[in-house]
Amino acid sequence: MPATNPEEICRLFQQYMAEGDLESALSVYDPDAVFLNQSRDISKGREGLRQELAPLAAMKVRFDFKVKQVIETGGIALMHTEWTVSGPEPMKVYAIEVARRQQDGSWRWLIGDPFTVSREFGAEK
Repeated sequence: MPATNPEEICRLFQQYMAEGDLESALSVYDPDAVFLNQSRDISKGREGLRQELAPLAAMKVRFDFKVKQVIETGGIALMHTEWTVSGPEPMKVYAIEVARRQQDGSWRWLIGDPFTVSREFGAEK
């Protein structure tokens, strides 16, 4: 089921990761997606994201979220989202994400940066 708005991407991601459904979790990302991980390395495309997310999906890590703000124009949305991650390394991060409307009208994440704000401003771990 595709996201019908930017906020719904978060809900679908949360659901799929809690179920351990990696393929569905990857489906919320644009084929051209980039993701900045905690080490500041950039993962590109679904294969790069697969490497980042596979261990978390296997553990069925819980991701809770609060969408703080969405600014949308012309099929692009800038999202500010607070995530609480439970699992082997619980953490709370403030993510900046960019979503893009697809040709079919659905939304997918294009850019994910869940660690820069946390790193810069000392968010809780």
